Amino acid sequence: MAKYEKKPEPGDLIEIFRGTYQHWVIYVGEGYVIHLAPPSEHPQAGAYSMMSVLSDKATVKKEELYEVVGNDEYCINNLLDEKYEPRPVQEILWDAHSVLGQERPYCVFRGNCEHFVTELRYGEPQSRQVRKAVEMGVGVGLVAAGTFAVLAAAAAIFGSKDKQKRNQNQ
Repeated sequence: MAKYEKKPEPGDLIEIFRGTYQHWVIYVGEGYVIHLAPPSEHPQAGAYSMMSVLSDKATVKKEELYEVVGNDEYCINNLLDEKYEPRPVQEILWDAHSVLGQERPYCVFRGNCEHFVTELRYGEPQSRQVRKAVEMGVGVGLVAAGTFAVLAAAAAIFGSKDKQKRNQNQ
């Protein structure tokens, strides 16, 4: 793991760069972070981590920062400090620890790991990466295209089986 000049402080948001997306955690001290993790979210997952877009549930976990980061790059990114007043650190830590182990609804567009940590720090769930993707037309377009492709493939498979059955019955 790369060394960074500034050490995170309790309540800091940490952005982890997973290649095609970012995973967000909140630093709670002594080398630990709390984060909302869909089943596929872990550094060794590689491309499999992208499957988190299909998850509808995630678990709030407390893990060591270096384990969550793995070999990926990360940075402290309190991205909304200029827009919102951060909540008192003790409240952030209390709220983060109070939901440990909970399984929560997960939606890449309305309730992802970034929404989770920004709500803890600012009291406002926000996701800049979702906003950027939607503004670029990528988020909704990719999901729609992927859904269409799956439906088209299913129709082709089941349609050809029905046709084969009809031909056998004639």
